[in-house]
Amino acid sequence: MTTVTAPNPSSTANPGGAPAIVCRGVTKSYGSGAGTVAALRGIDLEVRTGEMMMLVGPSGCGKTTLISVVAGILDRDEGECLVFGQDLDAMAPNERTRFRGRNVGFVFQAFNLLPTLTAAQNVSIPLLLNGVGRRDAVRRATEMLGRVGLGERAASLPTQLSGGQQQRVAIARALVHEPRLIVCDEPTSALDHDTGHVIMRLLKNVALGEGRSLVIVTHDARIFGFADRIARMDDGRITSLATPDAERTAREG
Repeated sequence: MTTVTAPNPSSTANPGGAPAIVCRGVTKSYGSGAGTVAALRGIDLEVRTGEMMMLVGPSGCGKTTLISVVAGILDRDEGECLVFGQDLDAMAPNERTRFRGRNVGFVFQAFNLLPTLTAAQNVSIPLLLNGVGRRDAVRRATEMLGRVGLGERAASLPTQLSGGQQQRVAIARALVHEPRLIVCDEPTSALDHDTGHVIMRLLKNVALGEGRSLVIVTHDARIFGFADRIARMDDGRITSLATPDAERTAREG
């Protein structure tokens, strides 16, 4: 098996350049009338190019709603949210879908691999959706699997892979079309400690090493040290924003 190396997880990157994401006063509610539930209550947040931002907080605090708004899956109610300078809410549905398909990669907690497709076929899906020919898509998918240490498992079905290997396939699928933003929803919660750290090193090394930006929703305190900054959320608001070291000092103090 290919060994993947990466920087010390506690080392903080030095992201720079224009902001990848800018949110100002973003609100989002579900339902209507007396049954209205406010999921986001005025979110202000910037994610920089080349940064790994983690969103942490209790269940129901708005983390998944926020990344869904950022990725253009949900419309916001009020405020501003720009992704690489673009307002996805202002786009027509097909234009938004094309933008998301080219610029955003998704990594899910449950992997979301199609069980009847091989690892390479699963990874090739974003390329096929972007109009790449099947043969070229599978070739590029196999190359990406090699980069995450699974080149020899390209022909394997998901059921023939361990949980950690399946998550590597999911990461390869999120990266294969070279998106500028990677959005991860609980990417390590189903994995043991060591495998979770391997996955985070992959994201840090393969994705951030090429100047992409990552937003990761997580409850997994074991991986907080990999973040450049941590945005802590509660009740639809961001209550603090700090580096892992600064947050740890504040918590222990």
